[in-house]
Amino acid sequence: MATATGNAPSREDFAALLEESFGGGNLQEGSVIKGTVVGIEKDLAVIDVGLKTEGRVALREFTGPGRGNEIKIGDTVEVYLERVENALGEAVLSRDKARREESWGKLETAFKNNEKVTGVIFNQVKGGFTVDLDGAVAFLPRSQVDIRPIRDVTPLMNVNQPFQILKMDRRRGNIVVSRRTVLEETRAEQRQELVQNLEEGQVIDGVVKNITDYGAFVDLGGIDGLLHVTDIAWRRVNHPTEVLNIGQQVKVKIIKINHETHRISLGMKQLLDDPWQGIEAKFPVGAKFKGRVTNITDYGAFVELEPGIEGLIHVSEMSWTKKNVHPGKIVSTSQEVEVQVLEVDPVKRRISLGLKQTMRNPWELFVEKYPPGTTVEGEVKNKTEFGLFLGLDGDVDGMVHLSDLDWKRPGEQVIEEYKKGDRVQAQVLDVDVEKERISLGIKQLQGDPMATAGEMKKGDVVTCEVTEVKESGIDVKVVGTELAAFIKRSELARDRNDQRADRFQAGQKVDARVVQFDRRAHKVQLSIKALEVAEEKEAIAQYGSSDSGATLGDILGTALRRKGEEGDKE
Repeated sequence: MATATGNAPSREDFAALLEESFGGGNLQEGSVIKGTVVGIEKDLAVIDVGLKTEGRVALREFTGPGRGNEIKIGDTVEVYLERVENALGEAVLSRDKARREESWGKLETAFKNNEKVTGVIFNQVKGGFTVDLDGAVAFLPRSQVDIRPIRDVTPLMNVNQPFQILKMDRRRGNIVVSRRTVLEETRAEQRQELVQNLEEGQVIDGVVKNITDYGAFVDLGGIDGLLHVTDIAWRRVNHPTEVLNIGQQVKVKIIKINHETHRISLGMKQLLDDPWQGIEAKFPVGAKFKGRVTNITDYGAFVELEPGIEGLIHVSEMSWTKKNVHPGKIVSTSQEVEVQVLEVDPVKRRISLGLKQTMRNPWELFVEKYPPGTTVEGEVKNKTEFGLFLGLDGDVDGMVHLSDLDWKRPGEQVIEEYKKGDRVQAQVLDVDVEKERISLGIKQLQGDPMATAGEMKKGDVVTCEVTEVKESGIDVKVVGTELAAFIKRSELARDRNDQRADRFQAGQKVDARVVQFDRRAHKVQLSIKALEVAEEKEAIAQYGSSDSGATLGDILGTALRRKGEEGDKE
């Protein structure tokens, strides 16, 4: 068995010789090195990196999104040395890993300096797209593709274009990029340049780019301006599509430019004559015109008098009688109506209109047809604590006050006999056209009991018939009239012990003195006590002087006997 001699190389010497043969000892696994393409075999490129054996790299690694297969023999390329030698004695090389290592270095520098990078969108994944940044793969979220959402991304794929790195993590191999940020920066620069060339008041041609509920965006040649719906025409435009279409060429006037936000406000109506000039002469107060209802709100209806000129009929000016009704139940959109001009304000560009003023005041018509004293018939619409409301001819209401329900009974009692829907006759007492009030009376149809009182006056003595006995007094009717009255208990007798209602019976006749008589107020007040006091005074006056020694009882007894004798003679 042979033994090692002094001439045999040691393990360390062999490693040194091997390292020397690799080109000076600078080739390390896991690093990027340069090599030369020495041959192309089918789909592989044979690359010499200075080792004793070549390495082979698939041709597809030299291609990629946005790059063609341009490799040829003699080209110098960078590759990643994964292993110096494999089982076949070949070097294990990778062009993809080399490009990725090189790309990551460049990308980190660009990210640090906030610089844009070039890449190619080559595939669609969940939530976005993948981008090749010269070997490094980045994620492009769908929201970062464009300024506005786009449906078809195909035209953007496999095309070299700039991106902005939003986030990168080399340890995890994650890179997130944005195309939208680049577009916004470019657009902002373009807008700033374009805005500098525009002036307020300038008239410019544009193309309608987009339409919303509140207006239209007009392309002014690389920059958009907003044409608000209220600036499209002098007349009311409910939606921009009534006048404009996408792609339509329009001439607009620049109303305002905000140089900080680069927002431009446009107008079309400003290019036309202002229809509000001389408005007071065209639509004088008090004049009547025909117009078309354009819009209905809770507070009224707008009426177009001519293109660009609208007036408002406030809900309070729509109907004489319908006070709490929505305007939509009185007029309808597009309906032609006659209105009267109530007020014109050229500064605020407002015209107040009236609809009810074109019709006769129903209270005027009512009083012409039914003057005071006329009998009318109406339906009970409502009962309140102060009377009845009746619906009358002409869609107006009249009120019967509690005091005008009955001559004899209190109104609070009588009103309970009526219910909604009852047809009732009443007499017109008064009509106030200005206050829109009609006063009615039901008891007036029954005849005035005061008319049967003849020449009755305060101080007269009348004979009454008791109609009802109550604890608090007695109800009586004056004989020979239709007058009814109530004599309260304190007025039933002069003597307190006799002030008892149970001394009387229904049907009994008693004399009483009239202590109050108001024909206009229909008030009659009677008192038995007052009669007794008056008779006592009269007796003293007649008999007290001749019978000076007589007592008060004697005088009254004599007076009563004489009165009885006079009654017997009659």
